[in-house]
Amino acid sequence: MNIDPFSLYCTPTFFINSDHEKIIAFSARHAGPSDNPVKKAVSIFYAVRDQIRYDPYKIPNHQEGFKASRVLAEGKGFCVSKAVLLAACLRAQSIPARLGFANVKNHLTTPKLREKMGTDLFEWHGYTDIFLEEKWVKATPTFNLSLCQNFGVLPLEFNGREDSVFHPFDAKGQQHMEYVQDHGYFADLPWDRLMTAYRSAYPRYFESGGISGDFNAEAKELHPNK
Repeated sequence: MNIDPFSLYCTPTFFINSDHEKIIAFSARHAGPSDNPVKKAVSIFYAVRDQIRYDPYKIPNHQEGFKASRVLAEGKGFCVSKAVLLAACLRAQSIPARLGFANVKNHLTTPKLREKMGTDLFEWHGYTDIFLEEKWVKATPTFNLSLCQNFGVLPLEFNGREDSVFHPFDAKGQQHMEYVQDHGYFADLPWDRLMTAYRSAYPRYFESGGISGDFNAEAKELHPNK
């Protein structure tokens, strides 16, 4: 019997719960009327990018907090949780999607976040890998448009045919994001590996239970002319 090798990337999982009624509704609403998978994926990407606010101050320390349906309900998340949500919405439209991870050096952050993390190296940064037109393309829905404007960062666009990853430079040509180490691709969130790496790399962050504050507002204060 022939088994579709991509069925794994269309199947609901614990974290990528694409069969949740709210995920199905959100996905259908933003996929648009087209039957073209590329157009659907692009439309859903922008919905997740801009309607779910980026917030690295509240990384969940429990599994439920990473579920796509929870991220959607809260309306905010960090890179990994937004990638999980995007994957779930795509799978709800029968578009194969998986999670990719890499260590990245972030040259643009807030003093508060840098102090708690103790470094500008972000381990296990997450993005979504999507199978469209017979190839995999990377999509990074992390930074919502308003945050990019506050930070002076070029917003990441996605056309469904080319990789959408962090620009190496911000809007002023200053270094922004550098990929350091690739961790590969996963059909579901490797929660244990992710949290082991986070707790080892950022003990001060998790000892304090996260960070209080508004990351978006602080970005605007750092760049008042944006």
